[in-house]
Amino acid sequence: MTGTELDVETKYFDRELSWLAFNQRVLELAEDPETPLLERANFLAIFASNLDEFFMVRVAGLKRRIVTGLAVPTNIGLSPTALLSEINKTAYQLQLRHARCFQEEINPALNEAGVKIVQWEDLDEADQAILTDYYESQIYPVLMPMAVDPAHPFPYISGRTLNLSIRVLNPLTEKVEFARLKVPQMLPRYVRVDAREGYDSVRFIGIEELIANQLDGLFPGMQVIDHHVFRLTRNEDMVIEEDETEDLIQALEKELLRRRFGPPIRLEISDDMDEDTIELLVSELGIDRDQVYTLPAPLDLSGLFSITGIPRSDLKYHPHIPVTAPAFAPTGSNEAPDIFAEISRRELLVHHPYESFSTTVQAFIEQAAADPNVLAIKQTLYRTSGDSPVVAALIRAAEAGKQVLALVEVKARFDEAANISWARKLEQAGVHVVYGLVGLKTHCKLVHVIRSEGNELVHYCHIGTGNYNPKTSRIYEDFGLFTASAEVGKDVTRLFNVLSGFAIETHYDRLLVAPLQLRAGLLSRINAEAEKARAGKPARVQIKCNSMVDEKIIDALYEASCAGVEIDIWVRGICSIRAQIPGLSENIRVRSVLGRYLEHSRIFAFGVGEDREVYIGSADLMHRNLDRRIEVLVRIDSADHLSRIDTFFSYAFSGEASTWELLLDNTWQRHTVFADGTRMPDLQDMVMENRTEARSKRRR
Repeated sequence: MTGTELDVETKYFDRELSWLAFNQRVLELAEDPETPLLERANFLAIFASNLDEFFMVRVAGLKRRIVTGLAVPTNIGLSPTALLSEINKTAYQLQLRHARCFQEEINPALNEAGVKIVQWEDLDEADQAILTDYYESQIYPVLMPMAVDPAHPFPYISGRTLNLSIRVLNPLTEKVEFARLKVPQMLPRYVRVDAREGYDSVRFIGIEELIANQLDGLFPGMQVIDHHVFRLTRNEDMVIEEDETEDLIQALEKELLRRRFGPPIRLEISDDMDEDTIELLVSELGIDRDQVYTLPAPLDLSGLFSITGIPRSDLKYHPHIPVTAPAFAPTGSNEAPDIFAEISRRELLVHHPYESFSTTVQAFIEQAAADPNVLAIKQTLYRTSGDSPVVAALIRAAEAGKQVLALVEVKARFDEAANISWARKLEQAGVHVVYGLVGLKTHCKLVHVIRSEGNELVHYCHIGTGNYNPKTSRIYEDFGLFTASAEVGKDVTRLFNVLSGFAIETHYDRLLVAPLQLRAGLLSRINAEAEKARAGKPARVQIKCNSMVDEKIIDALYEASCAGVEIDIWVRGICSIRAQIPGLSENIRVRSVLGRYLEHSRIFAFGVGEDREVYIGSADLMHRNLDRRIEVLVRIDSADHLSRIDTFFSYAFSGEASTWELLLDNTWQRHTVFADGTRMPDLQDMVMENRTEARSKRRR
C-alpha cells in the first residue's frame, strides 16, 4: 500500500494538536529535575507565553472560521467543532499539569534554594510595612477600581492582563456589589519584599497578592467580602485586506487598534472563584463555559520571567561563551579583520549562537556602512530589536551618502508596531524603505552589499536562517552564509528587484525562492531521491525545520519512503507527518530537540556522497511559507560546510544525544539516558564544544 492510498486521518496529524504536543515537550523540560532550577522556571514561563500566543492566533482563527462559516482546513477527519473541543480539552489538561509542576515541584525547590515567592500572611509586621510603603507610593496611585452597577456598565477587559474580581458589601444598603480591578501591566509582576536582601536569599510577592491585601483602602466605608483573580485572552490575529487599501501602514495601524478589542477566546479563573462571579464573567464576556479554565493560583506563570533573570548562576545552565568564527577574529596585532577580504577568499558559514552574531553578521553590516568603497546596501528586516545596531548601521550608511534599501516587513506578527516605528526612522534618515509585495510577507533573511574594487563591482551577500536581531541571536540557533560568489550576487540582485520594483523573476542559479519555485524545487529533489532508491542506488533526504505541515511535501516524502529512501526529519514544533507506519513511512525517522536555545535553522539535504545537495534558508514546510511568503534557500557548496552540517545532523540521529522521538501513535518519547542508566549529553552542549574545539585548532 502506498501513502496516497491511505485516508487522510492515517496520513497526517493535525497541526494544532501537534503544536500542543510541542508545548508539552517544553513543559517536560520544566518537569525534568536534571534541568537547572531557574531554567525549569523559565521553561514554565515559556510554556505559558507560548500558549497565550497559540490561543490568540491559532484557536482564535479556528473559532472565527467556525462562527463565520468559512472553510476550516482539517486533515485528520475531525469536524471543526470537534477539533476545537479536542484542542480546548488538551490545552486545559496541559495547563493543569503546568500549574501542578509549579506548585508541587518548582516553587518548593525555589523556596529551598533561597528564592521564595511568599504570601502576605507569611510576612512579619516590618516586611508588611515595607511593602505597604511601596504599594502606597508606586501602585495605589495608578489603580482604577471599577464598580459594576446600573450606573456603571461592565468594564472592558483587556487581553492578557491580571484582574481582581471583588465583591463588597454596602453596610448602608446591605447590598453586595461587584467591582473589577485591573493590575497595571507596566508594574513588576513579582515585587521584591526587601531590596536590601541578597539574591542568595531573596523573597518576592506577586503583585496581585500585594494589591489584594490593600483592598480596604480602595473601597473605604465598604466591607470587602472576597476577591478572585481572572485573566482573559482575546483574538489578536490580524487580517489585512491589502488589495482593498492603498496604504499598508494605515491599514496595519487600524488593525492594531482593532486587535485590542478582539473577541474573548479563553478565560482563566482562580480555583477559589465563587459560582456567582463565574456566571457574571461568562455572561458579560460572552464566552462559552468550555473556554473557562479553572486553575490554581498564581495565574499567568509567564510572570516567572521576572524572577528567572536574577543573578544565581548556580541555578542556571553552565554558560556557553560564543566564539568568534576564525575568519572574523582580530589579527595578531588585535586589529579588526578585513571582512570583505576574508569573504573574497572563500565562502564562510557561521552558526549562532555558538558563533557570535555581533562579531560576524553585525560586524559585516557595520563595516559595509563605514567602508567608503561600498556603494550600496540592501537588506531585509523581519524582526529586530528596539535598539538594533543593525538598523543604526543602515542609518549611518544612508547619512554617509550610500544607496541603502531596507525591506521592512511590517506584517511580522506582534512586531508590527515596532517595525512601523523603525521603518519611519529609516525613511527619515534617507533609507529607501519598501514593504514588500501585496499579499506576501517577506520572510527571507538577506544582506546584499555592492562594493567598488578596482574597475569592477563585487557583490557580498549574507543569506541566513534567522532574523537580524542581536538579542534573539543569543538564544536562537541559526546558520548564515557569507559569499562573494558572482552567481549568488546575480541571484540576490534579481530578487531585490522583484521585492522593490515591478519584476517577475523565475530563474535563479543557487537559490530556491518561494512562492514560485521553492515547493517545486523541493519536490523535484525528493522525487529524484525516490528514483535513485528504485534503481537500487543509495538515497537519502534530511530536513531540519521548525514546522512541517504541507501535504504535498509530506506525500512526496511518504512516496520516497515507500521507494526505500532513508529520511531523517528534525522538527522543533508542529509536525503533521507520521513516522514508522508500515506501508507509508517505515523509512522516516523524526526527532525533536529543545533546550537552552530555540532550534531555528532550516536545512534541506538530498543525496549521498558526491551527489549531495544541501540548502539552508528561511522556509518552513507550511502553506504560508511556500505559498504566501517570499522565502529563500541557498545551496551550500563548500565541502567543509557540508561536513559541518553532516556532523550536526549526526548528533540528532545517532542516539548519542538527548532528543525526542516521534512514535507510531503520534506521541513523542524523550530519550535522556543510555541503556546503562547514564545521562545522555545535551545536543546543544555538543555543538558548543565542537565550535570551541574547531576555533582552538584553527588558532594553533
